Amino acid sequence: MRRALMAVLAGGVLLTGAACDSDATSTEAAPAATPESTAPSSPPPPDYTANTRQVCGKLQTVYSGEMRDFGAAMGKLITYRETKQAAEAKKAENTAVAELKAVAARIRKETAAAQNPEFKAAGMTSAAKVDASAVNRAYIRKATTMKVLTSTIEGQFKEWLSPVAGYCAS
Repeated sequence: MRRALMAVLAGGVLLTGAACDSDATSTEAAPAATPESTAPSSPPPPDYTANTRQVCGKLQTVYSGEMRDFGAAMGKLITYRETKQAAEAKKAENTAVAELKAVAARIRKETAAAQNPEFKAAGMTSAAKVDASAVNRAYIRKATTMKVLTSTIEGQFKEWLSPVAGYCAS
């Protein structure tokens, strides 16, 4: 009986040892470290809020200044066209183009100070759209009456300013 008991104990020790031994090499024994738990936390993204507000404030002066001057030049242009004063109409068209170029330059200047690189790029896109209208003059030539100008100007401003509008919407 002693022999049988020794055999059972020896078998139990061997099985227990084998089980422990197999756990040591098993991949399920310990959970693997996740990349999040071993990687250092990334710093929070930069906060551009104050700078964006400041740049948007400066852009507002562009809208109330240079854009108003452009609108006044367009009004004169249409008046001269309607009264068939070709020479004066041409001067007014050139003034309107100069005002558009001034708008583009100010948008470019003010958004160059933006710390947010995406806002800065949006400013360059807006300025390029305004410049394109100044160069090809299609929008200016299309506005032949005050009614046409009134019906198209809001859409044109939205097109020109849409890249920066999302940053200054509030």
